[in-house]
Amino acid sequence: MPETILLEAEEKMEHTLQALHRDFSTVRSGRANPKMLERVNVSYYGVETPINQVASISVPEGNQIYIKPYDKTLVSEIERAIFGANIGVTPSNDGIGVRIVLPPMTEENRRNSVKTIHKMAEDSKIAIRNIRRDAIAHFKKMEKDSAITEDDLVYYQDETQKLTDKFTEKIDEYFKEKEKDIMHI
Repeated sequence: MPETILLEAEEKMEHTLQALHRDFSTVRSGRANPKMLERVNVSYYGVETPINQVASISVPEGNQIYIKPYDKTLVSEIERAIFGANIGVTPSNDGIGVRIVLPPMTEENRRNSVKTIHKMAEDSKIAIRNIRRDAIAHFKKMEKDSAITEDDLVYYQDETQKLTDKFTEKIDEYFKEKEKDIMHI
């Protein structure tokens, strides 16, 4: 039973790490990245649909993204959705698709992006610590109910802390990697 709690905690921490990785991919670095459009939804037959499900997204050049809808009637709708998403880019409609030319990032934009990813990383660390707290609370309850010994409690608390340290370290690595990517000109 305590091993199950430990495994569940590790699984939840892994999900937190994956969510952080997804969130980081939506933050603009210096280059064009189709994932920055991941959270843009288009009204398709009255249903809000992710843009990547109604169009192909490509990066023809390092500073451009080209969105070619499968249904040509969606071109203006995609353009409108990108404007409305407020992601700091201006799309242009060429009749067949939508082209986004990313302007070079200013120093201020880079610093703001780093602040954004720093907050995301801190929120993930908080989530990891909350998972640790919940797991340790389970172990303490088990010890109180005499399901595990006091020595077992200490062991499982240590194991939970090791997991927490491991995932916190990974978050720091992801952050440093993304920060380097953003600040690189």
